[in-house]
Parts: sequence; C-alpha cells; structure tokens
Amino acid sequence: MRHEVLLGAERRRRWSDDEKLAILAEVARNGWTVSDVARRHDLTRQHIYQWRRELRRKLLWPRLETATFLPVEMDTAESEATAPGTGSSDITVVLRNGRQIRCGSGIGETDLARLIRLVEAA
Repeated sequence: MRHEVLLGAERRRRWSDDEKLAILAEVARNGWTVSDVARRHDLTRQHIYQWRRELRRKLLWPRLETATFLPVEMDTAESEATAPGTGSSDITVVLRNGRQIRCGSGIGETDLARLIRLVEAA
C-alpha cells in the first residue's frame, strides 16, 4: 500500500459565492468546457456541478441582471407563407447548447427571456 503525507498548509480551500460565480461564468466562454475550467482552477468537475446546484438554490445562478444580446435570423420564406393575423406563425430559438425552443409569435418578450434562461440553466 502506498501512503502519502501532506506537509504544509491545509489543502481544503474555501470559496466565496462571488468566487464561485466568477468560476462558473468561465464555462462556455471561449469554448471552455466544465473540465477545462475545473482543471484551470485545480478543481474537480463535480465541484462545478455542485456549485451550480447550490447557487441555484440560493437564487444566485444564473445571474438575471445581466442582459444578453443574441443574433437573430429571419426566415423570409416562412414568414411570407403565413398570412398576417392568423397567429399560426412560430418562433424558433436555437440555443448555444443546441437545444431549440419553439413557441407562438404571440409570446411576450419577458416570458421568452425567462424561458430561454430556464432552458439554458437546465
């Protein structure tokens, strides 16, 4: 059996909520994965996932006060095919993680933004 003796300062580190949020914000930035961020901060992937759950329970993640602007593409062929005022036109939002949200064009801006945040956080 192999034994390892650790000398020096205690290995256990304490992270404030602000530090955790800053580290979590690095995921998906510049294409970084959870593994990349964990390795960069000498953590395990499980730390990242555990922090997400913990901060969601505290209502700190995802931060809702920051606005995000996304590029929008209009499909002119589809919009011309639907008669105005019929209410049957749909909106399709493709998220960074590849998931798609489809909803009617009558959905409010606030509801759509909330739906996007919920789907991206899942």
